[in-house]
Parts: sequence; structure tokens; C-alpha cells
Amino acid sequence: MTSQPQAADGRVASAVTTAAHRPRGTSGSRVVVRTSGGLVAGERAGAVTVFRGVPYAAAPVGPLRFASPRPPEPWHGVRPAVRFADVSFQSPVPNRPVPPSSEDSLYANVWTPDTHGSRPVLVYIHGGGWQAGGGSLPTYDGARPAERGDLVVVTFNYRLGVLGFGLHEDLTDPLTGHFANWGVQDQTALLHWVHANAAAFGGDPGNITVCGTSAGGASAWQLALLPGLRGLVRRIVSISPSHVTPPGTALTADDARTACAAVARRLGTTVPGLRRVPAAALAAAWEEIFAAPPEERIVASGRWYRGPVADGRTMPAYDHELPTPDVPVLSVHTRTEGSFYTGPGSPQPAPVPRDEAGLRRAVREVLRLVEPDAGDDLAAACLAAYRDAARQDALPDDPRSLWTEIWGDAVFRHQIVRFADRHARRGTTALYAMEFAHPVLAPHFGTPHEATSPFLFGTHRLPQLAAVFGDGPAERMLSDLFIDAVAAFARTSRPAAPGLPDWPPYTPGAPSTLVLGGPATAEVAATPKLAQLRFWDEAGWVPRL
Repeated sequence: MTSQPQAADGRVASAVTTAAHRPRGTSGSRVVVRTSGGLVAGERAGAVTVFRGVPYAAAPVGPLRFASPRPPEPWHGVRPAVRFADVSFQSPVPNRPVPPSSEDSLYANVWTPDTHGSRPVLVYIHGGGWQAGGGSLPTYDGARPAERGDLVVVTFNYRLGVLGFGLHEDLTDPLTGHFANWGVQDQTALLHWVHANAAAFGGDPGNITVCGTSAGGASAWQLALLPGLRGLVRRIVSISPSHVTPPGTALTADDARTACAAVARRLGTTVPGLRRVPAAALAAAWEEIFAAPPEERIVASGRWYRGPVADGRTMPAYDHELPTPDVPVLSVHTRTEGSFYTGPGSPQPAPVPRDEAGLRRAVREVLRLVEPDAGDDLAAACLAAYRDAARQDALPDDPRSLWTEIWGDAVFRHQIVRFADRHARRGTTALYAMEFAHPVLAPHFGTPHEATSPFLFGTHRLPQLAAVFGDGPAERMLSDLFIDAVAAFARTSRPAAPGLPDWPPYTPGAPSTLVLGGPATAEVAATPKLAQLRFWDEAGWVPRL
């Protein structure tokens, strides 16, 4: 659910002719296409043309704050599309640079090998826990997958935090009747915009694959379940999602109402009056509601992240309560999701446990994300199960290693594997499973959450990311294999590519998970570390099989 990988110091791990007259152009030349809002001019950059900062919706400011996205105002003439827009408004993060952010942020970026043709379209949704990140961050530069995969690649911003996720009927949009999850509404609007405009960029509007990582991976899954997008989303690539489940990663509807009303009182206004409060003051008041330890807050849910709220419309229900998606799925997780939160530059402020007492406290707090009454007995049972599994798998069992595994499995890997099991048993389409296992460089360790993005985009080569992920022949080969697999999936619904072994659809208990980046580079095996997941099954974690 993070916005981007972090490097060791915490840095993030930028004469008019029409396309009909110049379909490819030379590097640096302008290329103009007609979108539903008007003409936009991108620029040729090597083997691709890139259009940056193309509006897909009107600025959600003033009376449009907490409103459903509106189409962008049409413009006259040719609009330059050579600069990224600011990312969506987000609060500063201590000791970590945040790019310029703004409420006027509903813009898309498009990379295409050629504005002629009919290529598969890959729409990528950034992560960040539904409260940070942006589609224009350097990690998500779409040039490499567009060129190598012969894809049209789209990234974009959507509303975040209190401006993007919450619920209150006093904010009902008179045109749509929606009153929640403005960020989800933005994602939906973006997909309709892509469908309407893909052909202008050389894409096939009937062949859209939605891909995302972390909160973006959860969003991809959620969007595939929306009735209003049926037939528009052809397939999904869901990478390292933490599916929305209260009390850990979502507010209940009642708690969302309570939080909105409390923020209004703190700011001396009404809930509708929140449209007129400065964004920084609004975000600060919202964050104050959740600043205290979870057991001392005025609401019981939203204990870690505040993602989409089940409102019956923009999110009909929680994923585990709905049927599995009826589109092909590529499901990806990393080998040690939790090491993102226990390595240098971690976004999680809690210190890494160094002894048995600290380890038990940390495990208890993880358990309380979902089981608020979890005590020492449950924490001890969890530790015993993980120590047994570590011995069986010859894995380290020091406090940091155990906490890393427990944290990553509780929040990510258990859900990902069990949703894959559920899809294989109940679904009507193929699901392909991948474990990404390429280790990061010391002092980082394991294969952390979000380690996939630099390889999917080929941006592990950037200096600030190469220091974490590497940029040697092995890393370049893995990046190419990853891009090839996703491009093949976006083209044919099968991730078959040269250099990869025969990779069957996922079957629980059978060798059907592609392990990419381990000692064998790419091999199909039984899903690793299944024994560790049994504890969460017995503890009642969802989804239940």
C-alpha cells in the first residue's frame, strides 16, 4: 500500500504536426492527437511518444470537492502535454521528500510506441495506502514497458486521503447520488476516459488491462467487481494488494460518518462546509482523529489505513463478500512482503523488535489490526506457529525475521494466496500466480513489498533505485521477463513469453506458481511457505475457504 520503494536514505525507489502526418516522429518532436477534451501535444522520446498531464476529469476543487468527477472542460487550440501535473494532495511525510501536490490533480500520462495501430492498453494504478503516491513518480515511467511490450501504458492520479476516501450522506452528489470513495470514482472515470480515447494514442479500446501495486493492486481487483465496468476491464494484474477489510484497512460506514462529523466540529463547520476548508487544515484535522492509539480513538475501524468504504455503490461490498472477478487474473506477491516495513526507509514508524518481549508486543499489535482484543496468548500461538514453520523451511527465526514474515503475511500474503485459492476453486477464468523473489541489496533485505514496480517499469536502472534493487545483467533480464509476461497477458490473457517455463493456471497444492528471481531465475513450483498461512486460517482471517 505504499507509494514507492525507498532507497537507503529514504529517497524515492519527469511547427505543430498531427499524428496523421508524423506517426512516429524524431526524438523531441511534437506529436498531436485529438482527445475527447481537445487536441494535446506530446513529445517523441526515443522509441515512444509520451503525453504528460492530460486532463481526464475537471479539477475537483471548490464546489466539486467531494463531488463525482466531471468531464474536463474542453479547450481550444493545442494543449501542451509535456509536463507532469502535481500529484494529488497529500500531507508531508517526515524525513521523506514529497513531490508538489495539489487538489487539481486529475491528469493522466500516456506512453505509446506509435499513435497509429491498435495495441493492448495497460492502465497502472499507483499505490500508497490510499493516502500517498502519484502516477508521475519516477518509478512508474511507462517508456520501457511501452517499448518492449508494444503497449499503450497509462498512469494517472486519483484523490487520496480524506479527499478521496470516506463516506457521508451530507456530501451526496446531486447528479450521481454518490457520497463516498471519490478516489474510486476517479479511477472509474479514468477507465471510461481511456476507453473513449485509447484509439487516439494507438491503443485498442476493447483491450484494457488494469494493473496496480499495493493499494493499486487492491483497486484493480475492486474495479473488476464493479458492474458498471463489466466488459470494459478485460483482465487485471493485481500486485501485492492488501484487500480492504475493516477494522484494519478500511473504515466502516458508521465510523466514516462519525469521523467526517468530528472533523467538521473540530474545524467549526458542517460536513457540507468541509468543501470550503483549506485542504491542509482538513487533512490535519482528519489525521488528528487517527493519531491516538487505535484503542483510544473515537472510531474502532481504520486502524491502519483508511481505504475505500463499502457503500453499496462505488464499493458494493468487501472483496471477500463478493464473487471472484470474472476476468483473467495475474496475481503477484513478493517473497517477503513485510521487509518493506522492517528495512531502512520504512514508512512504518514502529521500531523493529530486537528481543523476545519486543517481538511479542509487535506481533500483538499486528494481530490487533484485525482482532482488536488479541492478547499475549494469541501472539504466543502466532510466534510458535512461525517458529515451527521457520525450522521446517530452514528460515531464520531471529526477532526481525519472524516479525517481517508475520507482518507481511498478516497484511498481504495470506490474502493474496487465499484469494488465488478461492478463484481457482470458484472462478470461471484463469488465474496465474507469481512470487517475485529477487532480493534487494544490503542494508535492505528480502524481497519487500513494492520491489516489483522498478522491474515492471524497468526503472531499477535509475541511480536512486539501483542502489536498492541493482542494475546488473541479472536485474535487466528479470525486468525484461516481467515486462514480457505482463505484456503477453495483456495481449492474450496468458503470461507466456520466451525465457519463461511453461506456466499453467494456478491450481492449489500443485506446482503452478511462477517463482521469478530465485536461484533458478524463473521456475514453476508449489507456492512457497504455505505452512505459515495456516495460522491465519485458524485465526479467522479472511478470505475463508
